[in-house]
Amino acid sequence: MKRFECTALLFDLDGVLVDSTAFVEQQWRRWAHAKGLQAEPFLRVCHGRRAVETIRLAAPQLDAEAEVAALTPFEDDPSSEILGPLTGAAQLLGLLPAESWAVATSGGRQLAINRLRRAGLPVPRVLVCAEDVTEGKPSPEAYLLAAHQLGVPPAQCIVVEDAPAGVQAAHAADMPVIGLTTTHDAQQLAADACTSSLAMVHVGRIDRDAQGRQRLEVLVIET
Repeated sequence: MKRFECTALLFDLDGVLVDSTAFVEQQWRRWAHAKGLQAEPFLRVCHGRRAVETIRLAAPQLDAEAEVAALTPFEDDPSSEILGPLTGAAQLLGLLPAESWAVATSGGRQLAINRLRRAGLPVPRVLVCAEDVTEGKPSPEAYLLAAHQLGVPPAQCIVVEDAPAGVQAAHAADMPVIGLTTTHDAQQLAADACTSSLAMVHVGRIDRDAQGRQRLEVLVIET
């Protein structure tokens, strides 16, 4: 078991809180097929990245900004349902004070809100999305912005991620990372602790420091 202390937990969304991995990959397969492209290059890099960076990496011959502007999500397709919250997500979020957690996702704001609601999870007070940053993960911008909006120094945040790009973003922001092996294995993540689900992440003590900030004891059972 590994023990951490922090003021805030910053969560990625897909593959961390919401069971949407298959749905995200289905979207990229549909889009690539419609463009006459092979889906595999997009699937290799899409997790944890904004659509614009995914297209730049997987299809540099395309105008990524124009493609994203024309992108039509399949979120309302009833055959492409979000399966719900990932194991342990609802329980963990239910233990956290509202001012001590945020979500920083590479997806768009409305899609993120829809996915949280469809999974029966709360929409956080601080939600950083693709349109809020100029550079997506692995840039640290999203996590630094989430910390800023919470009013918490970056060094007092811990990130929970499932994708290498997100882990790189957190480390670039000088934030420790708890990696979930929901889409990548532990070797690919290179996180400070790795476990299979949020059911293995526990909140121990909750108190306040000398400045009155929440202090969370976070315990991770590595699997």
